Formats: sequence, C-alpha cells, structure tokens
Amino acid sequence: MSTAVQMLAQETLTQEIRLPALDYLAMGPMLVLFGGACLGILIEAFASRRSRPFLQFWLSLIALVAALVTVVRAANNSPRDFTADTAIAVDGPALFLQGTVIVLGMVALLLMGERRIDKGGPFVAKASLPVGGEADRRQVRESGATEVFPLTLFALGGMTLFVAANDLLTMFVALEVFSLPLYLLCALARRRRLISQEAALKYFLLGSFASAFFVFGAALLYGFAGTFRLGGIHTAALGSTVNPLLLFGGVALIAVALLFKVAAVPFHVWTPDVYQGAPTPVTAFMAACTKVAAVGALLRVLYVALDRVRWDIEPVIGAVAILTMLVGAVLAVTQTDIKRLLAYSSIANAGYLLVGALAFSREGVSSSLFYLAAYGFTVVAAFAAVSLVRDEDGEATHLSRWAGLGRRSPMVATLFTFLLLAFAGIPLTSGFTSKFAVFSAALGTSGQWQVAMVIAGVVTSMVLAFPYLRVVVMMWLSEPVENGPVVASAGTLTWTALWVGAVATLALGVYPTPVLDLAHQAAEFLQ
Repeated sequence: MSTAVQMLAQETLTQEIRLPALDYLAMGPMLVLFGGACLGILIEAFASRRSRPFLQFWLSLIALVAALVTVVRAANNSPRDFTADTAIAVDGPALFLQGTVIVLGMVALLLMGERRIDKGGPFVAKASLPVGGEADRRQVRESGATEVFPLTLFALGGMTLFVAANDLLTMFVALEVFSLPLYLLCALARRRRLISQEAALKYFLLGSFASAFFVFGAALLYGFAGTFRLGGIHTAALGSTVNPLLLFGGVALIAVALLFKVAAVPFHVWTPDVYQGAPTPVTAFMAACTKVAAVGALLRVLYVALDRVRWDIEPVIGAVAILTMLVGAVLAVTQTDIKRLLAYSSIANAGYLLVGALAFSREGVSSSLFYLAAYGFTVVAAFAAVSLVRDEDGEATHLSRWAGLGRRSPMVATLFTFLLLAFAGIPLTSGFTSKFAVFSAALGTSGQWQVAMVIAGVVTSMVLAFPYLRVVVMMWLSEPVENGPVVASAGTLTWTALWVGAVATLALGVYPTPVLDLAHQAAEFLQ
C-alpha cells in the first residue's frame, strides 16, 4: 500500500501543471481597476491627510479612463472568445456593460470628489476646535472618508468581472467583491451617522442572505450538471437524466440572489432605506452601476444557461416583473422624501428591464443594454440635483422643502424637471426611447406573458407620472417655504455630473440611433 501511495505521489509531482490561458487585454478593465484600488489603499496609508483627497480623486479618475481605453481596445482587437479557462467571457454584452459601468462610474465619481466647504458634503463631519474664546464656537469641516475612492474602484472592478463571468463560482466571487465595498460605502455619511449605519447594516444582512441563496443555488446546479460553467448547465438541461428538481431548485435560488441585486419585488425591501440613508453620491453610484451589473449578470444566466428551460421560468419571472412594476409605481405615489421616491422609481424600472430580458431574443438583449445606459445617466443626474439642494441641516430631501424651488434656483429646477419627465417616459427623452425599445422587443415575441407585461408597463408608467409631475408642480407653482433650501455653492464637479447626465438624457432621446446600433451589434452572448 505504501509503495502504491509513493508511486501515485511521484506521478502527481511529475505531471505538468498547466495554467489557463489568459487574455490580458480582455481582462484589462478589471486589472486596471483593481490595481488602482490597491494604489489607493497605499495612498490612504502613507499620504498626508491634506493631500489624500486630491491624490485619491485623480488616481481614481485616471484608473477609470485607462479602464475605458482597455475596453475600447478589447472591443476592437480581442476575438470574441473565453479566457481564464472559460471562466470569463469576452463577448459583446460583456464589453458593452463594462464600458457602461465605467462611464457611469466616472460620472458618479464627480459627485464623490466634490468638496463643499461652506455647507459640508456627504462625507464630511462637523467638529469644534479645541481652543477657547471665539474659536471654541467656530465650526470647521473635517475632510474625511477619502477611503470612498479605493472602495469605489474595488466595487467597479467587481462589477466588470460580474458581467463577464461565465461560471457560477466566478460570478459569486465577483458578487462579493463589489457587494462588500458597497456595504461600507453606505455607512460613510458622517453628517447622518445613525441613519447611514442603519442602512448599511440592513443592506449587509439582507445581502448576506442573498449571497447564501446564490451559493446554495450554485451547489444544486452543480449537482444537476456536474459543472459550474453556464454553457455546461445549458447542455445538461437538454438531456440530463438527473432529477430536474435540482435544476429548478438551483435556478430559483440563483434567481433570488440576482433579483435582490436588481431590486425586484419581493426582494426590494432594502432599496428605499438604503437609498435614503446612504450618502447621495453613493446612492447615485448604486442606482446606476449596481443596476447595470445585476441586470447584466441576470441576462447572461438567462440567455446562456437557462435558454432551454425558458418556458418553465418565464411565468415566474414574468409575474415578478409585473409585481415589481406595480409595487414600484403605487408606492412611489405615497412618498414624501425625494430619495425614497427615486428608490421606488428604481424598483419600477427594474420591472421594465425584466420585460426586455424576458423577450428571449437579440432585440430583448439590445433593448435592455440601451435601457441600462439611458437610465444610468438619468438617475445619476437626478441624484446630483438632489445633492445640490441644501439647507442648514444638509440635504433637503423632504418634498415640502422643494416648494417654490423654481423661484429660488431656476436652473436646478429646470434640469430636475427635465429629468423627471424622462423618468415618466415623455418623448424626446431617453426614458421614452428606452421604454419603447423594451416594450417593442417584448411584443415582437408574441407571447402571452410578454403582452401582459407590456400592458402592465404602460399602465404603471402612467401611474408613475403622477409623483413626478407632483414634484414639478411643487417646484414651479407653489409658494416658496420660509427659510427654504437653496442651491449650495458647490464646485464644478457636481454641476458637471448634472449636465453630463442631462445632456445624455436628451441626446439618447433625440438621436438614440448610434447607441441602439451599438447595443444591437453587442447583443450576442457566447455559448
């Protein structure tokens, strides 16, 4: 027995260890972002407190620009194939979603980099000088939370891996890589510590349960298919003799985890509290980039792994889509806080995205990709406008405080009105174009569930118009409140983010053809 063991050990040692082939150009975006995040940690550890904000902001911005350049080069030069032993897919949807996440991350980074000295920013706390006399009564601002920049880069790196992951293990690793920084980012509102930390704790606990569902689902699918690879699950679904309960149980658990990140009903309960409690720049980042990453991963699982069982899962996810649109629209009407209103609007938009995803066609993928890009710019700009409206207590998010804002700050009120009209789906905005695209893709399949979802989408869009128009009427036709909020004298970064989002919303509504064509060309998953 000992001789046999020795021979087996010697044979194992003499075997050649073959590493998987790596396409570094295709993996460039995530490598650049993770490298920038690591450099940011070193800056946080060794740079002086005064120089950290400048160094962290510019390092993050340069890393994002470099990552975007690598995405463009990979799209032009890398073949559409797998890398890292089929763990990562280099295909059209992955590259389009990576580029979208990075561009939206740049815009959100502008909000995070803004330093408001007069009114105090979301990552700034008040502190008294430890001296007597007049200085004892003076209030200074402590510049802090520069760790937000490396955390953001880590989250973006995880998102770029998440949308390209071709097996469930890689997808789970990417899920945790971008989720853990988000939990920390939600707790960094130093002016409202209690509500911010409460939101972060809720997000962490519910997100941990969602991650556990993902792991159990992956285990069941491995038991069914004998592999974690999405293509292998697709093959096993065609003719495996294993009990199909493993397949449907695993699909159900995986769907719970992904729909949690998408913020679909009934897995949406974390969204309003987290959106309200997190710092507004972090909320903008989550509303745009996390939505892109979650829907991108859901599209890959549906189209690559579960295409052959679409008739079994379509009724369930279709019902979730209809319920998501209804709950998001109805509860948005009752909100009195602008950030919670945008949170329920985000939930309803998750339902519209599911309508496009369940078309199970190339048009469904392309319309969903376009919707993600269009919605991302609009929602980042909306939260940029929210961050500008401030009073002595910080951001004025209660709707009553926005009464008469058009007289106090007509520029912000005009831009925010335009963004709300885009959310409502008014023509000549990206909101109308994106909704029209997903509804057309769904109707193109002529399925009963698709028709029902489109009807629900049209009805809920009309319902959602009410809370948006109520805010518009309040800003322009109501009398200004006494000691009402004003637009903070912020620097150019927040205004740049606001204008970039507003211009993109207008451009994608007036002339969406280039982006629609790009999304259509990219809408083909590798099997």
